Amino acid sequence: MSPSSQFVNGPARVPLADRDRIDWHHHARHQLVCPRNGVLGVSTPTGMWTVPPDRAVWIPAGVAHAHRAYGPTDMRAIMFDRPLNPLGVDQPTALAVSPLLREVIVSLTDGDELTGDERDNLERVALDQLRRVDTLHLCLPYPADPRLRDVAEILLEDPTDHRTLAELSMAVGAGARTLSRLFREQAGMSFPQWRTQLRLHHSLKLIADGESVTTTAASSGYSGPSAFIQAFRAYFGITPGEYCRSRQSGDSSPRTG
Repeated sequence: MSPSSQFVNGPARVPLADRDRIDWHHHARHQLVCPRNGVLGVSTPTGMWTVPPDRAVWIPAGVAHAHRAYGPTDMRAIMFDRPLNPLGVDQPTALAVSPLLREVIVSLTDGDELTGDERDNLERVALDQLRRVDTLHLCLPYPADPRLRDVAEILLEDPTDHRTLAELSMAVGAGARTLSRLFREQAGMSFPQWRTQLRLHHSLKLIADGESVTTTAASSGYSGPSAFIQAFRAYFGITPGEYCRSRQSGDSSPRTG
C-alpha cells in the first residue's frame, strides 16, 4: 500500500455506484466522512468500518484510508483544520450522526451558493454537534500479525467459512493457541467475537444489495434467521427487519452499537 496525499480544501460530495472504490490516500486535514444514502466501507491499515447513513467515521489528518460503496452511495465529507479536534481522539473513530448533524453535513456539501457567513455558521454548528456525539465501538480491527491477516483475508473472502481457529491455524501455518492469544492482544477480542463482528459487517453490505433477511443470514454464516436476528440486535440495537424497513422509508439506519 502506498497511499497518495489528496488535497481536499473543503466539503465534498462524491456519488458512488455499487462497489465503486476510492483507493488508498490521506489528507492534510481531519475528515468526517459519511453516506447520505447507501452503505460505505471505510478501511485503514488497522481496522474497517461499515457505515450506514446515521453513522460517520472521523479520520484524523495523515491517516491512510480507502473507501468502497455497497449499493448506490452518496458519500459526503467535511474537513477540519488540524488544531480542531472536537472528538479529542487521535485514531479513526465511528460516531452516531444526529439528524441535525446530518442536515448540516448535507447543507455544507450541497452548499455551492452559501455565503461565507452561512458556511462559517454551519461549520460552528457541526463542531458543536461533534462535541456532543456518542462514539461507537464499531471498528472491525485488522490485526498486524501476518498470520492473523491471512486468517482475516480467508474469512473476509468467505464469511460463511465455518472452520474453527484450530482448522484455520493449519491453513496459515501457526498454532491455534498462538493465534488465539494474538487475536486478544491485537484485536482486543477473542477470535469468535471478531468473526461475529465480521459477519455482521458483511450482513449490512448484503442488506444494501437488497437481500432478504433469510438470504443475508445464510450468506453471512448463520445457521438460520433467528441466530442472525439475535446477533444483529445485540450489536446494532435494532433487528434486521427494522433496519430494512428504515432503509425503505428513508429513516435512519442502526441506532446504537
